[in-house]
Amino acid sequence: MPRIKLLIEYDGTDYVGWQFQDNGLSIQQVMEQALEKILGETVRLHSSGRTDAGVHARGMVAHFDTTKSISLKAYIDGVNGLLPPDIAVREACDADPDFFARFDASGKWYRYSIYSSAVRSPVEARYSWHLKKTLDLHLMKQAAALLVGTHDFGAFRSSRCSARGAVRQIYSIELLQEGAMIHLDIRGSGFLRNMVRIIAGTLAEVGLGKRSVESIEELLQGRDRQLGGRTAPASGLCLMEVYYDPSAREARKARQGEKALDRAG
Repeated sequence: MPRIKLLIEYDGTDYVGWQFQDNGLSIQQVMEQALEKILGETVRLHSSGRTDAGVHARGMVAHFDTTKSISLKAYIDGVNGLLPPDIAVREACDADPDFFARFDASGKWYRYSIYSSAVRSPVEARYSWHLKKTLDLHLMKQAAALLVGTHDFGAFRSSRCSARGAVRQIYSIELLQEGAMIHLDIRGSGFLRNMVRIIAGTLAEVGLGKRSVESIEELLQGRDRQLGGRTAPASGLCLMEVYYDPSAREARKARQGEKALDRAG
């Protein structure tokens, strides 16, 4: 049975998030409906992760299995012809039968955008967080450097986060300014629920002088969400890219083999 890998871009403003929800339309629902029309069969789309309501993506990776054999071009031209303007398949390719978009991912790149200006921008409003006051980027960079590495990010996750542990590795954090727009690029092995948005909100507080650089270390050590910064609005967050390292996939397959042996033994 063919397994197909898709690269999907979307504006998440008008959706309840990636995953099916009872309270509105999701990206997954719209995508699966379009695929089913092309293929003439029900499919289940497995993503590399979930984005919350209002969050965007330029590089969401997902896969699905199908009994049908159609051209890869049909997954781009044909499916895009059925999708609304705010969702598109950018790439489609054949995947190995045991490829899994979520579990084979070795890292992700998220971008959080802040529009720092006394006057709001209607054009940028859907894709950024508007802050009227000037941010001190030097202080924000100092604070961001303290978050790089492997830490317990208990103070930077939503109370609704269901992850068993809060230890994650951040590879890098970069702050880039383009006029009034400030981009916060965060790359890491994986992220807790609302983690990037809470980091953005906390660093913004440092940039506004509401929080010291040193408070970041206190948050990492204390792991208390109540002491952390605000959760920045969903509009500013975008999943830019999902990374796949072949060694991570081999490690997953090895773990599965060990579990199978344990069950057999």
